[in-house]
Amino acid sequence: MTETTTGITAAARQALGAYGEGVAARHLVEKGLVLLETNWRCDEGEIDLVLRDGATLVVCEVKTRSSNVAGTPHEAITDAKLDRLKRLGARWVEARGVRPDGIRIDLVAVLRPRRGPALVDHVAGLA
Repeated sequence: MTETTTGITAAARQALGAYGEGVAARHLVEKGLVLLETNWRCDEGEIDLVLRDGATLVVCEVKTRSSNVAGTPHEAITDAKLDRLKRLGARWVEARGVRPDGIRIDLVAVLRPRRGPALVDHVAGLA
C-alpha cells in the first residue's frame, strides 16, 4: 500500500472522505436543506453535495480531517477552489436545466477524532 504525504493510504483517505460526506449530508438535511445529488462530476471537476435551500442552489464542498495537524478543513478552501466551485455550480445548473434564484457555495468541515462523534462546522455562503 502506498501512503500519501499525510501518512495514510489512499484507500483510507477515500474512506474518510466518504464518511465525511455522509455526515455532512445528514447534517444539512437535518437543518432543512434538500439533497439533490452527491459526487456530481464533469470534465472540470466534482461537486461533493448539491442541495436546495429554499429556491437557492447550494454547492457544498466537504472537507474531512482526522486531525488538524496538516491544517484545518477551512484552510483548504482557496480562492481558486471557490472559483472552480462557482463554475461547477453553473455547469450543474446547465446540465440539469434548472433555474434557481441563486447559487451559494458552502463548506462543511468534518473533524473525525479518534474517539467520540464527529465535529461538524457548516459555513454557509462562502461565495
